[in-house]
Amino acid sequence: MIPTRAYAAFSSEAPLAPHVIQRRTPAPDEILIEILYSGICHSDIHTVRSEWGPTQYPCVPGHEIVGRVVEIGKRVKRFKVGDHAGVGCFVDSCGKCTECRSDEEQYCTVHAAFTYNSLERDLKTPTYGGYSERITVRERYALKIKKSLPLEKVAPLLCAGITTYSPLKRYGIRKGMKVGIVGLGGLGHMGVKLARAMGAEVTVFSTSPGKEKDAKRLGARHFILSNRPNAFEPVQGRFDFILDTVSAKHDFTPYLESLKKDGTLVLVGAAPDPSEVQAFSLIFGRKRLTGSLIGGIRETQEMLDFCARKNVLSEVEVIPASMINAAYERTLKGEVRYRFVIDTSTLRDLK
Repeated sequence: MIPTRAYAAFSSEAPLAPHVIQRRTPAPDEILIEILYSGICHSDIHTVRSEWGPTQYPCVPGHEIVGRVVEIGKRVKRFKVGDHAGVGCFVDSCGKCTECRSDEEQYCTVHAAFTYNSLERDLKTPTYGGYSERITVRERYALKIKKSLPLEKVAPLLCAGITTYSPLKRYGIRKGMKVGIVGLGGLGHMGVKLARAMGAEVTVFSTSPGKEKDAKRLGARHFILSNRPNAFEPVQGRFDFILDTVSAKHDFTPYLESLKKDGTLVLVGAAPDPSEVQAFSLIFGRKRLTGSLIGGIRETQEMLDFCARKNVLSEVEVIPASMINAAYERTLKGEVRYRFVIDTSTLRDLK
């Protein structure tokens, strides 16, 4: 076992603090990654504060992980020492069920081992995430990253990127389509960039007037201040597709009413509390309200390759590990443009 410095939550109320965890020496089909950067996702905050169900403490969050391969098992073929690699929201699955064989391991019906606050396949060993110096993972569940890319801007692609790419790709977003993005945060800003890269005309819905300039810089053609009276009247029946990235309770009805017939509203933001929807907003126009959970390994690699070709990267603010708690508070206040990323080399400075 390899002692590894980390940052962990010890209860739902206490600030995160330095901790030491154990990582295993790589098995024949595993690689050991020296983590260089780890993104801070809103999911980390929900989990640390036990807002999505029981959390196992100590909890080391982080599922937007990028770094350098420093050791490989003897059967590893896809990676060599020195390669850049990433780890996303899960680190293992059964590999045999229908979902796994369809390359959608995140929906594994036997056991998907999520990157943190979960259990390994043995159903005994807790998983710990990327707020740490290193991680050991099976080769099959690691992603290849081109060395030419700035790793700090790649890290959020492992969650925010694939979470938005997957539904955009699944519903065939292409040139000429009208796409709405609800919310301009960590997920939303990637949704704008990806939809624009696919050729869509993008509109951002936001409650923050100060984000209009950023929305258009990122690729949006239009900006709607959604909390303004009568804001939705001009866009009734306009959109082919709307991606809702907001993780707070809100009414879905006006967004459904903004869709064309057979349009789709996809939820990727997960509010802890139930939201509202009127049945008639679905019935009239045969609208679809659905959700999407990250993507499988094959699709995540596809997303990384697409982003490399199109130069689609995250907008980040790099912080030392000592600023994690402050970053959580700023994230909750919407004060980040648009993703905090931890320089994990700073973990060695903590005492």
